[in-house]
Amino acid sequence: MCKSLPYSLTMTTKYQKKIDRSPCPIACTLDVVGDKWTLVIVRDMLNGKSRFSGFHDSPERIPTNILADRLRRMEEKGLLTKNLYAKKPPRFEYALTVKGEALLPILQEVCRWGNKFLKGTWVPPERFMSRKLAKV
Repeated sequence: MCKSLPYSLTMTTKYQKKIDRSPCPIACTLDVVGDKWTLVIVRDMLNGKSRFSGFHDSPERIPTNILADRLRRMEEKGLLTKNLYAKKPPRFEYALTVKGEALLPILQEVCRWGNKFLKGTWVPPERFMSRKLAKV
């Protein structure tokens, strides 16, 4: 969560430092979802994918080490939960939280913008573009 004072330094994990750039909601949101892969993973989850192999098989071909890191960070940020579905070896299914699902209208608008201004982008399925958020 963004602090009221810019440039505050807080520890989120023992391995990662988080620097809040400013209290600007755009900057703070980008601190959570503004990397190259997080919204692609959310897109896949909104379209029914829930397992590591499914995310890895997406057209963007996210490297496995980065995928594992993003899933961990997304869980830490409260965007998704993971549930063990196989013990040996440990395998997990991932599900968006209400916070993660709330990114749907943002992704729909990004799609509309991309289709309008970026030639060659594919048109998302109608079931994705017409989907509504469940009541919270």
